[in-house]
Amino acid sequence: MGHVMDRESTSGSALGHGPGAGGGTPAPSRRIRRGATAVAALLTFAAATSCASAYGSAGSGTPSHEPSPGSTASVAADPSSTRISAPHLPRPTGSQPVGTTSLYLKDTSRVDPWVPGTKARELMVSLWYPAKSRSGKRAPYMTAKESELILKGEEIPGVPYDALSRTRTNAVIDAEPAGRRHSLPLVVLSPGFTEPRSSLTALAEELASRGYVVAGIDHTYESLATTFPDGRVTTCVACEAPKDQKFWNTVGRSRAADVSFALDELTGAHPKWKGALLIAPSRIAMAGQSAGGASTIAAMLKDTRVRAGINMDGTTFAPIPDGGLSRPFLFLGTQAMHSPGGKDTTWDRDWAHLTGWKRWLVVTGAEHASFTDTALLVEQLGIYRNPGLSGERAVEITRSYARAFFDLHLRHKPQPLLNEPSKRYPEVKLCDAEPKTCA
Repeated sequence: MGHVMDRESTSGSALGHGPGAGGGTPAPSRRIRRGATAVAALLTFAAATSCASAYGSAGSGTPSHEPSPGSTASVAADPSSTRISAPHLPRPTGSQPVGTTSLYLKDTSRVDPWVPGTKARELMVSLWYPAKSRSGKRAPYMTAKESELILKGEEIPGVPYDALSRTRTNAVIDAEPAGRRHSLPLVVLSPGFTEPRSSLTALAEELASRGYVVAGIDHTYESLATTFPDGRVTTCVACEAPKDQKFWNTVGRSRAADVSFALDELTGAHPKWKGALLIAPSRIAMAGQSAGGASTIAAMLKDTRVRAGINMDGTTFAPIPDGGLSRPFLFLGTQAMHSPGGKDTTWDRDWAHLTGWKRWLVVTGAEHASFTDTALLVEQLGIYRNPGLSGERAVEITRSYARAFFDLHLRHKPQPLLNEPSKRYPEVKLCDAEPKTCA
């Protein structure tokens, strides 16, 4: 199977890994379920091929091909009543305009872990940041080719191959950055396995509107489609590898190295972004979903520049060393999968080794993909909806709690939201690991 495609190629052979985002009953019809599976799994926002569902039961670290146990009962939306021509992301709630740009980074100090024949590790990174003006062209969510590679080969009724590329964003492409020298905190975002950096755009735009610089990393050859400036499109070579413990350890080490290299390129002596001097190098944090959430711990253990982290529904790769991790950390996951003493025990294991500020939150009704843009986009496309938690509500919750965490630990602003149950967000439960309860 090829792993680099020319811009004009129409082959979809790189797609088709993994089961769909599973659910209980009531089950959607076979045809609609297949469409939902393709969107929820193959459009790179997948639950089932992401880290948490790739592991076996009880957080054993043993790979499985079963659907995510964290999924709630799911039904197909009625295409005739809900499909719209162009999906859109909700507007950020902050007061600042949002700009975005993409960076091509090349790490010549290491070979690629998935294609060892290459002499360097190549990365695409998207930056979102406060901008001086709202005027200008809206940034694309992804390219038409990326959307095609993600959707092609699956029978998804009524969804053209470029549907995802038509998603309306809120950021202005290549807008002039705004801010004072070394004033803006930096948050790194790492997506789930098979997912592109664009799958966390709603969260990135929200943080940027609140005065953060956000760096979303495409982990090359783990994403189903990554476009480089010269027109190459890489696909998911890592999807072809056996999903054993050695594989997930490689994912964790590789992503941690990707994060450290991106930080070098953004905060070093010769930064790759014209607005890099706005970044406060002492105020850096990270969040990730699924494999990206697990990689947050790996990155923090490797690089002390990452001062705080969030794991959004990711089964972790390897235990935290006995010395522990003393920097602030937040678990944010599905109630079904990640409650204390639940199906994934890696969070219970890691909790004891988190020796600094920590919180454990679960969201009632959430599915594995609820912490990305997935649920919202597939709802708007009229293909799939989660009756336990709407896509719009999932985005609101994810944004609110991530923003509160970063405001507390990078800006030292008190956040009562993180200390007690909220009437505004009754779906979110604060967990106590000792009695294994959430309220």
